[in-house]
Amino acid sequence: MDTLSSYTPRRPGTTAQIQIRNNVSYRLRRWAAQESAAPGAPPLLLAHGWMDVGASFQRFVDSLSMAREVIAIDWRGFGGSRASQPGDSYWFYDYYADLDAVIDHISPDAPVDLLGHSMGGNVAMIYAGTCTGRIRRLVNVEGFGLARTSPSDAPDRLARWLSELKTPVSMRTFASRQDVAAHLMKRSPHMDEQYALWLAGEWAESKADGRWHVMADAVHKCLNPILYRCDEVLAAWENIQARVLWVEGDKPEQTPLSPERYSREEFEARLGAIKTLERLRIDECGHMVHLEQPGKLAQAVESFLGG
Repeated sequence: MDTLSSYTPRRPGTTAQIQIRNNVSYRLRRWAAQESAAPGAPPLLLAHGWMDVGASFQRFVDSLSMAREVIAIDWRGFGGSRASQPGDSYWFYDYYADLDAVIDHISPDAPVDLLGHSMGGNVAMIYAGTCTGRIRRLVNVEGFGLARTSPSDAPDRLARWLSELKTPVSMRTFASRQDVAAHLMKRSPHMDEQYALWLAGEWAESKADGRWHVMADAVHKCLNPILYRCDEVLAAWENIQARVLWVEGDKPEQTPLSPERYSREEFEARLGAIKTLERLRIDECGHMVHLEQPGKLAQAVESFLGG
């Protein structure tokens, strides 16, 4: 990999920092609308998953033929977005409020099209079922949700959280950009090597110690003390008014589903709550669909959004 040159974006984006509520700095990566864009076409907003960054959608955007504006966010605590102050965990509901604030900024008077991957897909689904007038169409890429919890899980979870607070957390570092790229390809084995090398420079940064550091708050690795309230999540899914496209890879071993806690059958039952649903499985990719098959994903998204 040391001999490879990195990927060259065909549709370069620009980055900007905006201040949202409580003085949180959010990074937006924007790909401007082209002259051929249809008048009034809504922007397409992209929301990445856990331990990812908005820049990871670059090759997906390069594969789009649509001329509309595309915007990717870095969630707070990832990439170029920061929380207002250090904490012991991230309050998940902040992500819904952050998404609402970003949409207020980019399209205050009209709904947007929204694509979320993994954690971003989970946030997008609940937001779309809560603020139904803000989302025109929704694409959920491998945002399965989490296993159902029960109140009886609370004491053990809280005890684990309290125990973890006593041990400082840190992110791993890498000796070189090539090592970062190799790590990215380990979790996304179908990703192009040149693109992995380019993404490494967006996912991590070289610091004074000579090592490459992941651009993410280490606190994300800590257990969250709040239980996943599945019934509340499904109530939001049932209330979604937008058309929804569900996209997944064909490598089930890379999904968060497990026969012991969260089965495929339970997930299929959850999908039944959505009023208007289309489904797509893309071959030769796992959980990181936008990294491993960006062209196929772009084609499907364009068809769905324009249909």
